Amino acid sequence: MGFDGMLTSGKMGMNKRKSERTSTGTKTTPAERNIPPVLQIDDLSIHTRADSSGKRLVRNLNLTIQPGEMVALIGESGSGKSVTASAVTGLLPAPLSMSGGRILFQGRDTATLTSPERRAMLGKEISVVFQDYAGSFTPFIKIGKQLIEMIRRHMGWNKTTARVLATQALEQVELAAERVMDSYLFQLSGGQQQRVAIAAALMLEPDLLIADEPTTALDTLTGETILQLIDSLRHKTKCAVLFISHDLHHVIKRADRIAVMYGGEIVESGPTDVLVREARHPYTRFLLQSRMDLADVPARLQSIPGEPGAVSACGCPFALRCPVRIARCDSEAVPEMMVSDGHTARCHLIGEAQGDLGAAEITRTS
Repeated sequence: MGFDGMLTSGKMGMNKRKSERTSTGTKTTPAERNIPPVLQIDDLSIHTRADSSGKRLVRNLNLTIQPGEMVALIGESGSGKSVTASAVTGLLPAPLSMSGGRILFQGRDTATLTSPERRAMLGKEISVVFQDYAGSFTPFIKIGKQLIEMIRRHMGWNKTTARVLATQALEQVELAAERVMDSYLFQLSGGQQQRVAIAAALMLEPDLLIADEPTTALDTLTGETILQLIDSLRHKTKCAVLFISHDLHHVIKRADRIAVMYGGEIVESGPTDVLVREARHPYTRFLLQSRMDLADVPARLQSIPGEPGAVSACGCPFALRCPVRIARCDSEAVPEMMVSDGHTARCHLIGEAQGDLGAAEITRTS
């Protein structure tokens, strides 16, 4: 029996909520059945200072994730993806702070949680695979002792049962479990450390998994195995997944929906197949055009014009780099526009008389 089976087995005494989550019986989506989202972010803003006088890193961000859904958050480095994830867990580093909006997890406003309530939630109900995966562990305590303590702390199991679950969790990510259990962090390679972090995040079958670049330090085959494991978990337990990645191949293959961030804003979001086929924001289209096709290697690789990370202080955050911008883009805030059912974008050119962005040809500027 795998570690997922241990947690959902009646022999282990798990509560009824977990067993109910694993039974499907219908092909309709949670949203269609009016099931509340696992995660709901409303108008989230984050500044570098608590009094909102500092630089704004995230602006009026809205995002929901339903049970069993994988939503990918993509965008170049510095766009606000990891900061958003930190806000969800309440782990924003000082002096960053939420300056607006709210974050609801299972209908609870996370800002109202006490420290004990937040500690009980993290690890069991919300698990995170951090970019700094080594920071997930104490370097002078053996890995096995830390995993066992985590299980006992959240589940109340005895040491023997907790050790069995920890061992099986490590085996699921293709590690030599007994050796790793008896190792310190420095005795493992970077890829092994990341797999241990992933095992720790998955073994308690959380309601929400935040995977921040989970395959960064892994080879292609191991990375694929890890993503399959995450897929298996979310289908069996209806775990929601916030998948942060730069790898468009993995995102398009795995995610149900994609949200594209630039300059702290979600500039476009929608179902994966719709977004890939009908992207409307210039930045989204540039990202998709930059994908490599080994069957048809171009003479020159596609690139996004302008200086990476350049963000307009007013109007559209992508205005400084956009080759099809108009005067309004530099000064007027862009409202979220509905392109089709579930597909939204923030671009002044959508539906404008100057020409539909969907039909506009985007070319590289010199």
